[in-house]
Amino acid sequence: MATSPHILMCPPDHYGIQYEINPWMNRRDAADRRLAARQWLALRSILEECGAAVSCLPSVPGLPDLVFTANAALVWRQVAVPARFRYAERRGEELHGRQWLAEHGFEIRPLGAGVFFEGAGDALFCGDTLCAGYRFRSDIRGHEELGDLVGCRVLSLELADPRYYHLDTCFCPLAPGTAIWYPPAFDEYARRVLAGSIDDLLAVSPAEAGNFACNAVVVGRTVITNAGCHELHRALAQRGFLPRSTPLGEFVKAGGAAKCLTLRLDGEEAAAWKHAAEAGAAVEAVQ
Repeated sequence: MATSPHILMCPPDHYGIQYEINPWMNRRDAADRRLAARQWLALRSILEECGAAVSCLPSVPGLPDLVFTANAALVWRQVAVPARFRYAERRGEELHGRQWLAEHGFEIRPLGAGVFFEGAGDALFCGDTLCAGYRFRSDIRGHEELGDLVGCRVLSLELADPRYYHLDTCFCPLAPGTAIWYPPAFDEYARRVLAGSIDDLLAVSPAEAGNFACNAVVVGRTVITNAGCHELHRALAQRGFLPRSTPLGEFVKAGGAAKCLTLRLDGEEAAAWKHAAEAGAAVEAVQ
């Protein structure tokens, strides 16, 4: 029997725009903390309505981006590859993410010394492939090690637009062989690699990419996005997905939305190993 999806979030108790490390951040455009709290709670409520169990990483004063738990690690089965942040402003988050994951039964396996890696923000499974972004935050030097760890091929994808500085801002696997993407966020070679590797690539418009349409959370056939992604929602519905939206504008101010606010602890919906485990459990149940 398949287990319920398990998602790690962090309440935005200390969230705010306290520095500028990507093109979306502007300290003069401050986040409304009360509104951010309401938006975060609404996202959590939708996830729970979809059957997900939500665990919380405690918020910490002075770490406003801890709320973006997707960056804490890449989770593969019971192994967590923890983040090593490029910017000093975020390095204080590393210890908290590692401790929480270790305390909850994950084996912590960091990448080699000096390799920057920003977790599921830059590493997403699509079927039997790990898609790994690099340039702005994560290093390509870590991709071979990731491939050895997870035992599958790794597509190294160079990001070309600093507004889409993490892979999860411009790419979202939906199921094996199906993904949302924003092509201009990738260099030409990465676009060719993705087009040759994933059968059904659903491109979003520039306007909706800027609304963080690709930064979606997938739970079963439900795809949760920031509000205002109407074109994408129509295309998703035509493919048999159930699109849902919730306003996340206070988090877009920092360069994140639904996916950035969540870390799947049980495997992304598009991960082949997750589906293999579920199939094995189903066979055991029949026997």
